[in-house]
Amino acid sequence: MKIVVCIKQVPDTKGGVKFNPDGTLDRASMMTIMNPDDKAGLEAALRLKDQYGAEVTVVTMGLPKAEEVLREAIAMGADKGILVTDRVLGGADTWATSQTIAGALRNLEYDLIITGRQAIDGDTAQVGPQISEHLDIPVISYAQNLRVEGDSVIVERQFDDRYHVLRAKMPCLVTALAELNEPRYMTPGGIFDAYKAEITVWGRADLKDVDDSNLGLKGSPTQIAKASDKVRKGTGEQVTLDPSEAADYIVGKLKEKHVI
Repeated sequence: MKIVVCIKQVPDTKGGVKFNPDGTLDRASMMTIMNPDDKAGLEAALRLKDQYGAEVTVVTMGLPKAEEVLREAIAMGADKGILVTDRVLGGADTWATSQTIAGALRNLEYDLIITGRQAIDGDTAQVGPQISEHLDIPVISYAQNLRVEGDSVIVERQFDDRYHVLRAKMPCLVTALAELNEPRYMTPGGIFDAYKAEITVWGRADLKDVDDSNLGLKGSPTQIAKASDKVRKGTGEQVTLDPSEAADYIVGKLKEKHVI
């Protein structure tokens, strides 16, 4: 079994975020982590590797420093790492990002592709399903449990206060929730091996069946109108009332805001 896991190096929001003049994130200046949903997807792949001897390849798109997150994945147990990086790919929205990753994945053999549900720097949950559309394979999103039976993957898909059980024949794509599992730690031996490993680097020329019009900032149909690191809130309104008046006051405010 061949599994490809798409991971992303995202800003560690605990340290704050910074923006470029065009509204895009200044990724080069920020501390970074592996996106939590992607890390759960990687752990799911590694458990399938433990069970079936699967080959796990991790793919990321980003700046050259995104190599760090690939080495972290290899230190956890992944077999190969591929970095897709090129100046012309910068500033991509979800459409251009999914086009880029799909173009890279067309170079690979795979039975199962796993992505995170969404990235904490964008929260769109669009890239995984878009990749599946570009590759013309089935997708099951919001996976809270996953197993393989024969040539099919069985997924518990989170849905409100319950879940769906869905089966799809491979090849297919699954988007993982952070709640899917508890990712393992890197091992000392794994870290040593990861920094000896060779990372494959691909650029624009290595993408298959992708038009330049669908890449990078120029190929992104959505643009950022405004961005800020914090949303400032007003001081609010303070009132002093007895309990019965307070209840009426709250209900009145909820009606005023059309909440009830």
